[in-house]
Amino acid sequence: MEATGAALDVTFWITVGAILGLLVLSGFFSGSETALTAASRGKLRTQAEKGSHGAEMALRITEDNERLIGSVLLGNNLVNILAASLATALFTRLFGESGVALATLVMTLLVLIFAEVLPKTYAITNAETAASRAAPLIVWVIRIFAPVVSAVRVLVRLILRTFGVQADPDGHILAVREEIAGALYLGHSEGVVEKEDRDRILGALDLGDRTVEEIMLHRSRMEMINADDDPQAILDQCLKSNHTRLPLYQGEPDNIIGVVHARDLLRAMHKLVTESGKGAAALTDFDVRAIARAPYFVPETTTLDDQMRQFLRKRSHFALVVDEYGGLQGLITLEDILEEIVGEIADEFDTEADHIVRRTPEGDYIVDGAMTIRDLNRALDWSLPDDAANTIAGLVIHEAQMIPAVDQVFIFHGFRFQVLARKDNRITRLKIRKL
Repeated sequence: MEATGAALDVTFWITVGAILGLLVLSGFFSGSETALTAASRGKLRTQAEKGSHGAEMALRITEDNERLIGSVLLGNNLVNILAASLATALFTRLFGESGVALATLVMTLLVLIFAEVLPKTYAITNAETAASRAAPLIVWVIRIFAPVVSAVRVLVRLILRTFGVQADPDGHILAVREEIAGALYLGHSEGVVEKEDRDRILGALDLGDRTVEEIMLHRSRMEMINADDDPQAILDQCLKSNHTRLPLYQGEPDNIIGVVHARDLLRAMHKLVTESGKGAAALTDFDVRAIARAPYFVPETTTLDDQMRQFLRKRSHFALVVDEYGGLQGLITLEDILEEIVGEIADEFDTEADHIVRRTPEGDYIVDGAMTIRDLNRALDWSLPDDAANTIAGLVIHEAQMIPAVDQVFIFHGFRFQVLARKDNRITRLKIRKL
């Protein structure tokens, strides 16, 4: 009779209602925390630009994740502890001392299902929508708990400092670029993002961190015109070349006095031949320096992003790279930079793409020694380090600490490198196998 009377008591139903209300609040806090931390800021920004007030507020409160999480956790713990206390008092009144264990069991199940798993599952599935809906209420939670959260933040930093840990209140767990890169790698591993799409986006993101020195055509492989050569020899060289722009030097190859464009050269020679009345004999009076364009020099430390902007601003596609002493190091074109984004670009005059990777029947790869490590990694999805050298040959020389001889074999970074060809002190061809 006493148990039945207690069940019909008004206080009993008020307590039950309070517990259910607190469980709803706990579910709201749990779901809001998950939604606001899992929501994509990019998608929220798009919704905010379309006029969503909730998305705009969600963006604003997620700028300080520490304050957001502190306020939500404080509210969540308050309602959970209060609900557990009320449930313990209720079950003790109904079942005596055994009610404590029963209250613990029942509240654990209720909190786990209705206040944790259910709201968080919904929040993960509909992160942006849930974040936009929860943000207006969470703003008031943050304002109410702001003094307590601020005190807790100070206390936490003091405790961490005693263990030598410095907390940066304005720091982000991941930079935006790292988040994008991580999402791309994850998407590729799950089959959602194609390798080519991943490489293009990552290539564009990396332009600001890479310099022209890393991708330039080295001076040892440059094709140049000697201004003192016979005009007929210059014409033959330009006609046989696969390039439309060739540096012009006089005396020493370092003394670049201009850049010859094949179109300018042919126009000038055609005009001289047709208007002089002497025919081809008029070419003996042709001076290639008269049609050469002024050379454009850039430092080897210029970033690819800055250099691409300079190319677009100057309406130029060709630049000569110099070191800090003004010495010629190589050349770079706009196409070289674009290839870092879209991959190798071949036209009708390219009989074979530069630095092509050939696979042997045994599973080895034959590569050009001048191929950059980055290009090889992109082509084969490897992860060879490129911090100490730019090219495959440079990596082998760096690791071997010597100029290897032909047929020498080295094993490092989980790969087997065999030198196949060498010209002077340059490694021109290698055979690589992943162990």
